[in-house]
Amino acid sequence: MSLWAPPRLLDLAAMSLLRNENLAMSALEFLPIELFPPLFMEAFYGSHSKTLKTMVHAWPFIRLPLGGLMELPHLITLQAVLDGLDVLLAQKERPRRCKLRVLDLRNTGQNFWSMWSGYIEHMSSSSLMAPVPEDRSRTEQPLVPLEVFVEMGLKEWAMDEFLTYLMRWAGQRKDSIHLCCKKLKIFGMPVENIMKVLSVVQLDCIQDVEVNQNWHLSSLATFAPLLGQMSNVQRLILSVSEEQEQHVVVQFTSQFLKLHHLQDLCLVSPFFLSGHLDQMLRCLVSPLDNLAITHCLLTESDLTHLPQCPSISQLKGLDLSGITMADFSPELLQVLLEQVADTLQELDLNQCEIMDSHIEAILAALNHCSQLRSLSLCGNSLSMAAMEKLLRHTSGLPSLSHEFYPAPLESYSSQAVLSEERLAQLRAELLEILRDLGHPRIIWLNTIFFASYGYDDYSHLEIIEYNPA
Repeated sequence: MSLWAPPRLLDLAAMSLLRNENLAMSALEFLPIELFPPLFMEAFYGSHSKTLKTMVHAWPFIRLPLGGLMELPHLITLQAVLDGLDVLLAQKERPRRCKLRVLDLRNTGQNFWSMWSGYIEHMSSSSLMAPVPEDRSRTEQPLVPLEVFVEMGLKEWAMDEFLTYLMRWAGQRKDSIHLCCKKLKIFGMPVENIMKVLSVVQLDCIQDVEVNQNWHLSSLATFAPLLGQMSNVQRLILSVSEEQEQHVVVQFTSQFLKLHHLQDLCLVSPFFLSGHLDQMLRCLVSPLDNLAITHCLLTESDLTHLPQCPSISQLKGLDLSGITMADFSPELLQVLLEQVADTLQELDLNQCEIMDSHIEAILAALNHCSQLRSLSLCGNSLSMAAMEKLLRHTSGLPSLSHEFYPAPLESYSSQAVLSEERLAQLRAELLEILRDLGHPRIIWLNTIFFASYGYDDYSHLEIIEYNPA
């Protein structure tokens, strides 16, 4: 039998105040700070727009995490809050109680509201969003621009009503509002519209960029200067499948010279890099943690230059899935792994047309990857003999716990048809190898024979586990 929890006195006080909205607004000057969040929540869920507007320019905390209250964007609430900010911005001196510096419209701040609503106990307000200490009079200081944080996903042809309203509002107040976006995702929006949107955003606030566009070379050239202004980007994912002219490649990759904080770089289907990878590598100015160049055609010269790039010397993750290596010297892959052996933790070489000769070449280098945790070679053509050598050479790696391999070539007929009977026999042999090595180990076999370019499938995985009891 559940016990009914009576309302807290703070909640009752907030509800009582909102029965007379004019009284609630006039009482804000004298309202205890503890009552502000409960009153704001009651006003929010009760659609008391006038109270919300008034509370904004009396808000006694540095941050107003409005996004933490909205499961979905709520235009009416946004308008009320922005109207309150307009009142605040119009004043020459900041109100005595107001400490607001940040309006956060992202899906964050739930802990703040949960604490004040009583769902989080034994936590003081100072541990979350305490008011600014009153060690000097803020009314004597010039008003600094307010920061408005928002999640930004630019999709299709137009933005939703919520983001459109916000962008128009912020664009008219550039001197007093800094619109900030830490994560930017662009999917299918014309570059002209993107330029208009980003002209309102503080580009140096962006830390994470994901672009998935079928741009022509002129669009890529237009976007390039904007990328250069995102000087604090740490993670860049770029998926562009159009072939580019050389001058556009130079114009785009040269912007990397300005990305001093770039740590993760993921390029999906970057056909513009073929034969020009060295141009991009020369523009990388900081050590990368993760590098992914996938599903494109690189030249032997490209793979020769990759190990020579200083920015990869501390790589933790390397993904070259979909890069065809059948026609390249196996030693190129060996040299690359030797360069990153001290730090590498994740290695993905799926569907690279790797054969036994490549495995022979990289065994010694793999053996020195002492921090390697994940190794994936699915979609390659490896014999049972190569698989055994691979398992034995990697058995001493202390951190290796995620291993994904293709089913041995002997599992298939000459028409690339999987033989379940033969696979069962090879599984037993692989288990015997693991047993012989003598320590607990799990490997996964991918039983799809990849015949087409650019296709990865992890849905057909079979586990082989040895765990001595």
